[in-house]
Amino acid sequence: MKTALVIGAGPAGLMAAEELAQAGLNVTVVDAKPSPARKFLMAGKSGLNLTKDEPRSLFLSAYGDRPLLCDIIKEFDGQAVQDWARELGQDVFTGSSGRVFPQVMKASPLLRAWLHRLDWRGVTLRTRWRWTGWDGDALQFETPDGVVTERPDVTVLALGGASWARLGSDGAWADWLAAKGVALAPFQPANAGLVVEWSDHMEKHFGAPVKAVRVMAGDVALRGEFVVSSRGLEGSAIYAVSRPVREGAQLTLDLCPDLSEAEVRLRLAKPRGKASLANHLRKSLRLDPVRIALLNEFARPLPDDLAGVLKALPVRHAGLRPMDEAISTAGGVRFDALDEGLMLTALPGVFVAGEMLDWEAPTGGYLLTACLATGRHAGRAAAAFA
Repeated sequence: MKTALVIGAGPAGLMAAEELAQAGLNVTVVDAKPSPARKFLMAGKSGLNLTKDEPRSLFLSAYGDRPLLCDIIKEFDGQAVQDWARELGQDVFTGSSGRVFPQVMKASPLLRAWLHRLDWRGVTLRTRWRWTGWDGDALQFETPDGVVTERPDVTVLALGGASWARLGSDGAWADWLAAKGVALAPFQPANAGLVVEWSDHMEKHFGAPVKAVRVMAGDVALRGEFVVSSRGLEGSAIYAVSRPVREGAQLTLDLCPDLSEAEVRLRLAKPRGKASLANHLRKSLRLDPVRIALLNEFARPLPDDLAGVLKALPVRHAGLRPMDEAISTAGGVRFDALDEGLMLTALPGVFVAGEMLDWEAPTGGYLLTACLATGRHAGRAAAAFA
């Protein structure tokens, strides 16, 4: 019987293992951590966002100019992810934003059901096996029983990107692949918060959610929410503009997204009497205290004509949070280093899936969908190669 080794027991690796086992291979999954899918479980603590229910063209646009990746996702799209979860006994629902979650919200019931099915299909899981690169043509591991080498017929690498090292994704594999002649794009933070050096006046707003705003940077503009933290700005709307901000685009906030600039100017022109400017903004534009605080923080001294600033408030920041604090990373194995089955052209028989690949997408179900889809695709291609 042909043998397959999957390195990395996250969603991409487990999906690849299932495809390989269904094709009749003897499959072993190894992971450096004491238990599998730690980042998957952590992501599900606040509600496991499996995918997003929206038109396919809009869904695929989240991945940018990655034709092969988009073709792979078309084979296992958001609807397929929902069907997959139901097959594992996990009913799902779609929230008002289109995000899809398991009814129980948590990741652990789905993972338990998935691991049980993999075990039933004969997949062997070995934990505390840390890959340390190659020893000649063999894969080498540090294990509880000492150094072990393996020579499988096919290998799927699903080791994650370079964020959340404590959960297993430290990017150490990049040097080993580069030494084998694999083309890589440098790692960069994606879906990361912004560093802001606040004045003392902002302290009382730490932890406050910022709603009813439009966030704009480069070619990205969306209405969403974020949170003012002691370290800066965090939340899905900020994560969505990580790429253009990282590339140098100015970040601006529209604090009155439901009004045109002319309407804002008209409302501000109303007599305010003895009311303070803050009260005038609150009454005329319904600005809450945290939006008024952001205006004062980033636009002092305030101009006489506030309308333009309220519609495009420039945010002063010190860049993205460090890469290990980012939800995901850009960079990794370049697509021109792969064939259509996600096999490394420099290493026949070695396939790559998940966040190791050079792509990025915003949070909201896009990350997990692509990991599942690429794991499935690599597993099928590896089985055919074997």
